[in-house]
Amino acid sequence: MVEDEAKVARALKSGLEGEGYEVAVARTGEDGFFRAGSETFDLVVLDLMLPGRSGFEVLAAMRGRAVETPVLVLTARDAVADRVEGLDRGADDYLVKPFAFAELLARIRALVRRGRTDQVLRLAEADLEMDLVTRRVERGGRALDLTPREFELLEFLLRHRGHAVSRGMLAREVWKETARATPIDNVIDVHMARLRRKVDPGGAARLLHTVRGVGFVLSAREP
Repeated sequence: MVEDEAKVARALKSGLEGEGYEVAVARTGEDGFFRAGSETFDLVVLDLMLPGRSGFEVLAAMRGRAVETPVLVLTARDAVADRVEGLDRGADDYLVKPFAFAELLARIRALVRRGRTDQVLRLAEADLEMDLVTRRVERGGRALDLTPREFELLEFLLRHRGHAVSRGMLAREVWKETARATPIDNVIDVHMARLRRKVDPGGAARLLHTVRGVGFVLSAREP
């Protein structure tokens, strides 16, 4: 959810979490665009009147970067021209404030049922392949024996292949640690070391790289 009004964001977040959704909130257009492009979501609920970068600009930038996550626009701007512009820039649905929470839920359910247009069943980089249905991972035709956590970690890295991911992103998206007082960097590093030994055995070209001061990247090329 990209919403700069704190009271509105808190109310919607509380209501949606009460319905079983996990909700991440961004307060600026810039933060919303960054998170939509670097993390995996089923849906983006996007306000138009945002500080820094408007919702229209966020939407256009997302689609320009081939981020195909469904977007539901929430706004007080009810002019036909605004609705047309939102849809033309790539919005999947448009809801004008004030609205009934039940209607918001219905529209969210419809978009989530429609699914992500970028959903894939297989992920790959070089000779590393992951089947998301059978949960089988192979490197050069050889099956890798991964723990559930290692599988989730590798899946996240594959979805962001070629792009550095921080330990904070991994803590939030893989470990689901959103309110921990102390970081889990050591835990992440231990799992990365174990995963590296399985993905990059002796003699194989390295796919997992550490980017000093940033985090990690999965790529067939040196970062």
